[in-house]
Amino acid sequence: MDRRRLITLGAAGLTLAAVPFSSGAADLPARLPDAPPPIGRAEREARIAKAQRLMREQGVSALLIEPGSSLIYFTGVHWSRSERLTCALIPADGEIGVVTPFFEEPSVRESLGVPAEVRTWQEHEDPLALVAGWLRDRKLGSGVVAIEETNRYFIVDGLKRNLPTATLRNGAPVVRGCRMIKSPAEIALMQHASNITMAAYRHTVPKIEAGMRPGDIGRLMNQATASLGGDPEFALVLLGEAAAYPHGSGKPQSVKAGEVVLMDCGCTVEGYQSDISRTFVFGEPTAKQRKVWGEVRRGQQIAFEAARLGASAGSVDDAARSYYVSLGYGPDYKLPGLSHRTGHGIGLDGHEPVNLVRGETTKLAPGMCFSDEPGIYIPGEFGVRLEDCFHMTEQGPKWFSQPSESIDKPV
Repeated sequence: MDRRRLITLGAAGLTLAAVPFSSGAADLPARLPDAPPPIGRAEREARIAKAQRLMREQGVSALLIEPGSSLIYFTGVHWSRSERLTCALIPADGEIGVVTPFFEEPSVRESLGVPAEVRTWQEHEDPLALVAGWLRDRKLGSGVVAIEETNRYFIVDGLKRNLPTATLRNGAPVVRGCRMIKSPAEIALMQHASNITMAAYRHTVPKIEAGMRPGDIGRLMNQATASLGGDPEFALVLLGEAAAYPHGSGKPQSVKAGEVVLMDCGCTVEGYQSDISRTFVFGEPTAKQRKVWGEVRRGQQIAFEAARLGASAGSVDDAARSYYVSLGYGPDYKLPGLSHRTGHGIGLDGHEPVNLVRGETTKLAPGMCFSDEPGIYIPGEFGVRLEDCFHMTEQGPKWFSQPSESIDKPV
């Protein structure tokens, strides 16, 4: 049902006329069919086996991982980081271990998706002493222990204190060696998440009306996403001049005729993410808006075409940025132009290694997934960002979502 909302702008209390718009609550899309199954035990065990193979090749005795996306990836355990340590230990051979507070064990076991020995510690005990004991029991106390790269320093410090005979090392080569290459099951979940986000865009964009604020549009998008079967992750909406700043502005914003609307939205399906941006104009675009939009559309395509198997990730950024320089933007990260990297890795995290950024030497290989978003930003005026994600196949890059046709047909 339509309702009326009073739009108030700025500290001075400038008030526009009441503007009608629909909340969308009474007109939500149906859940998308054919959702892929969640990641199962067999795939997680295969991931652990691959990590163990990489560990043996790299001379690593064990890998320590605390809560976060890597813990979910290998064990299925969904847990939050706190001062009370929960972690998994993957040895180079044999069954993994989990260390957790005694009173949390039943909850941790609920999502544990692989066989593991679980050891618990009491509130007065040092959990890193328990970790050290687990490693000693497996004769790994004098080996190389890799620490997942996002883990907190108190873990490294505590393990050094309790196990001075071990050599601690960054675990990124092992973890990235697994997570950067997505399996068909992961690709299917990411594809479904992208399908949901695009369906939510198709539902939301026609409902945008004059006077709406970013939060109003974001709510419509999130409602549609949830109705379609996704878990809303973010719905960034930038209006007018705010679109010139990649992550927005705190200044009051509302939809106005002739101004840019930039939406950057995503969801998760079984933890796997989508990330799609669309830019259009509410009303009739100006000649300059059309020109810049077309340049960004071409820049996105140039980046896609540069994503060849065996090419370095950095060369994709180089290709898009060189095109913009040829148009008079930049150079480099200067504005007006492209002030951020061309893209980022994506999977269980919205941003994960590696990035499409200058100097990144990692070679593109089948299973890698990236965003493609070489925006152009003109401070004081507007910005255009078109973002779609792709994955590398044996034949080259493949879109998760099809790019916009034109500024007049954004979705």
